[in-house]
Amino acid sequence: MKILAIDTSNYTLGIALVDDDKIIGEYITNIKKNHSVRVMPAIEMLLKDCDTLPQDLEKIVVAEGPGSYTGVRIGVTIAKTLAWTLNIPLSGVSSLAVLAASAGSYFNGVISPLFDARRGQIYTGLYQFQESRLLDLTSDHLTLTVNWTQRLLEREEPVLFVGNDLSIHKEQIKADLGERAFFARLTEQNPRPAELAILGRDKEAVNIHNFVPNYIRLAEAEAKWIEATKGSKSQ
Repeated sequence: MKILAIDTSNYTLGIALVDDDKIIGEYITNIKKNHSVRVMPAIEMLLKDCDTLPQDLEKIVVAEGPGSYTGVRIGVTIAKTLAWTLNIPLSGVSSLAVLAASAGSYFNGVISPLFDARRGQIYTGLYQFQESRLLDLTSDHLTLTVNWTQRLLEREEPVLFVGNDLSIHKEQIKADLGERAFFARLTEQNPRPAELAILGRDKEAVNIHNFVPNYIRLAEAEAKWIEATKGSKSQ
């Protein structure tokens, strides 16, 4: 099965083309530039370099969030459009799961991928490889870093942290977990779009028209609008 994977959920832009167990090509950048301008040219370039036509594709896999609101929307919208236009299946995969799979397959413990969510908060979850399969031990969620480290202390096992935002939270993590905290290497911090393709390869296809991103929390403007709406209804 020839799969196109798309990840624009954070600063990292990742596109991959995978055919069964062969990674044909990957495109990855980690720069603060507008994904909406760059993602379609990146897809076109990768397909051209890999001598692949759009009609050769058999499935689309997209990183569904959490992450940047705009970034997640861009990737999901493009993935839905391609899948609908080409009449092929679409699957969504957690952006945090992709990050965990990119770094922790040989780690003897649990994996905590993270994205910064500002104000001392992170998007995170807990994953573990068992018999070469990535399992989610908790649901992806939003939490204060200090609250998350306290939960991890109770598990009494080593934890591998991974993500480009580690530098923001590393001091807190080390202070709370000490020698139980391990940190992925620099070359493992970017989520690999090929891992995204593999995670989504056997995942059940979604209803294209009903598929929505997993933001975990509302954008600030949306939250304020809902609060204002509630206030007006109560009057």
